[in-house]
Amino acid sequence: MIELILFIIVAAVAIFGALTVVFARNPVYGAMGLMMTLFSLAVFYVVHLAHLVAAVQVIVYAGAVMTLFLFVIMMIGVDRDEDNTEKLPMQRQFVGALGLVIVLVAGIAAVGGRFDWVRPAASTVEANGTVQEVGKLLFTEWILPFEATSLLLIIAAAGAIALAYFGPRRRDREDA
Repeated sequence: MIELILFIIVAAVAIFGALTVVFARNPVYGAMGLMMTLFSLAVFYVVHLAHLVAAVQVIVYAGAVMTLFLFVIMMIGVDRDEDNTEKLPMQRQFVGALGLVIVLVAGIAAVGGRFDWVRPAASTVEANGTVQEVGKLLFTEWILPFEATSLLLIIAAAGAIALAYFGPRRRDREDA
């Protein structure tokens, strides 16, 4: 029962984050929605016992890629002033109460003892996200796509640097 509740909450957060990416007018809010979706996916990976994939999801995508996205968003100039007045009455109290409810539900689940974060391993269950399993597949069956992806990322980084250095803004400043 707790697993179902956890799934519903995390799925709702993932869908809300995805809708924020699509419908946000401010690119920074869109990037934050993407980060919310990426963290929700990491929780799904943990539930499916793919702990390595969840760690990579958080470190690479939610960490490094989102930092890059926010850097690019700030570089293109989204420097307008935001209205900081609270338009929703009692929003701070509502969020505080919601956070308290989440902490209480997590505490009840942890103390109750009827909820296992990691299911006991059986001999018939194969390890989904262990380092050994991922490494074996990555360096045997998936070595060519892995190397092709790394080559494409290097080419994309070099192209981004070239566009930033030789882009129209730099030429306009040099002509003036």
